[in-house]
Amino acid sequence: MRIVVKVGGTLIAEPDIFTNIAQDFQVIIATNQCVLVHGGAKIVNKVAETMGKEQKFVTSASGFRSRYTDRETMEIFEMVMAGKINKELVTSLQSNGINAIGISGVDGGLIRAQRKGRIKIIDENGRKRMISGDYTGKIDEVDGNLLNLLLENGYLPVVAPIALSHEYEPLNCDGDRTAAYVARAVSADKLILLTDVSGLLIDDNVVPLLTAAEAKNEIDKIGAGMKKKVFGALEALEGNVKEVIIASGLLDAPISQALEHKGTVIS
Repeated sequence: MRIVVKVGGTLIAEPDIFTNIAQDFQVIIATNQCVLVHGGAKIVNKVAETMGKEQKFVTSASGFRSRYTDRETMEIFEMVMAGKINKELVTSLQSNGINAIGISGVDGGLIRAQRKGRIKIIDENGRKRMISGDYTGKIDEVDGNLLNLLLENGYLPVVAPIALSHEYEPLNCDGDRTAAYVARAVSADKLILLTDVSGLLIDDNVVPLLTAAEAKNEIDKIGAGMKKKVFGALEALEGNVKEVIIASGLLDAPISQALEHKGTVIS
């Protein structure tokens, strides 16, 4: 079975939590092929603040909150995501006997995206306006051949969510949606989105099971942070991924428990 696991930045900010995830990977890869996609927003924020670069977050016209990524922020994002975080995760996985290899979407042209450049946001007064100079990307394609080559030779690819624009610029991409496109590219059976909550909450209750149609109908009841995960889930399902599980990465053996449907299953 092929499994893509996305680990959010809150989880990787704590080494002990990721060690627990890495130990579970050791069990899972014995009988499955896996790809890991990681986040790391909190660590990027911390490094940027240390460097004196204030981080700005905006809300899009469609209700998504994201980092405004100007050129300087993109340089910091690339340094931290593809450098510090990616290599620390690879080191942790290697220490648990896993032949992990760290890459970003820039490497080998793995992830290609369109630079948004100008984005429509809702400002603090509730008005819609355009801002320019942004280096975020809308993914066009992921090279499944490169990932398949790594998987078939026994590697666990660890992917940082940075894409290459058609003008050969690095772009900041959302981690959950990157994971969805990666899952599509490798024809994954399952996409697991590990987070710091028990699953998708609607009216303060974890929803154990949703169809894609039900998820679309419930989207307005879902908080901004989780909404991106649901959109990623829907994009994965549209690309013939059989099942998406949103689950807690704080549990013992969190990947194994997600595969047992401990969390929210969208199919």
